[in-house]
Amino acid sequence: MSSKRDYYEVIGVSRDASADDIKKAYRKLALQYHPDRNKSPDAEEKFKEISEAYAILSDPEKRQLYNMYGHAGLAGRYTTEDIFRGSEANFEEIFRDIGFDFGGFGFKDIFETFFGGSDPFSFGFGRRRRGQDVVYEAEITLEDVLNSVEKEIELYKMVKCNECKGSRCAPGTKPRSCSICNGSGQVRNVMNQSRFSTFVTVEPCRTCKGEGVIIDRPCKECDGRGRVRMPQKFRFKIPAGVEDGNMLKIEGAGESFDGGASGDLYIKIRIKPHQIFERSNSDILYDLKIHFTRLVLGTEVRVPTLDGYTSLKIPAGIQPNTILRIRGKGLPRHNGHGRGDELVRINVKVPTKLNERQKA
Repeated sequence: MSSKRDYYEVIGVSRDASADDIKKAYRKLALQYHPDRNKSPDAEEKFKEISEAYAILSDPEKRQLYNMYGHAGLAGRYTTEDIFRGSEANFEEIFRDIGFDFGGFGFKDIFETFFGGSDPFSFGFGRRRRGQDVVYEAEITLEDVLNSVEKEIELYKMVKCNECKGSRCAPGTKPRSCSICNGSGQVRNVMNQSRFSTFVTVEPCRTCKGEGVIIDRPCKECDGRGRVRMPQKFRFKIPAGVEDGNMLKIEGAGESFDGGASGDLYIKIRIKPHQIFERSNSDILYDLKIHFTRLVLGTEVRVPTLDGYTSLKIPAGIQPNTILRIRGKGLPRHNGHGRGDELVRINVKVPTKLNERQKA
């Protein structure tokens, strides 16, 4: 397949579907496209596709990440082994429900038999994993939203070791290929269940722990981990008009992992509550309290805006809760075309103490 389809579309459920609904939908599709039942040319690829989708959507953490960032949030972060890790019992239960007998073998063995270890179900032993993404919450004010602002933060994160450049080896040395697995990181065992069926088990190489290489002299600076925790400063610009919860991405600024590619840094915008304004998209709301006599007679007042004060005419006889609009005094619009408005809501200021003349 040239591009991945939306996982919800693959399973045939809505984005707010419950875990039980997702499981039922997958069970139905697995029964339809299981290679032992469906001999059509595209059944195998279809079965791979729905199984990968179910592995993501049935895991709350992976599903949340996918909901936030789509396929890009998963790419490079999880190997196929990571995607299916923890799902074995779930898959085995479903397969038995639809009448498939594992014959004493495990979930990984069955997939190895179906797909021969090729992507997307090869388990990727020996690969360098991508580092984790980092999420940092940056708190800004409404004034920052109006004018744009540049921020600098300092984070302690795992970065590539300068001494060994992420190789995990002492300077001047290199890792050697594991002779047990020939550098593949995995060991395969072929078992003949009968004269008509053969099962292949695949497991991490115990000698190299699935890495494919052995390090005889580890780097002393990082204790052979290939990375160290160091403070790093990052400067970034928050564009005008951002909303609470928006994410900014700095590629390659996340964690590094065992010499693999670094993850990304995501800046999550949090906007402080304003003392006098409420935000509504690109508009802001201000509550103005006026003495009831001035509402009856009409008046002109000075009201605060994000740019300072401006004059506002209050027409005679205006009713409480009426909203007056000051155009162009709100926040920048996302499309870059001008600003929203300031909405002034009229509230009656009722005196709490009256003199004898006012009472009469």
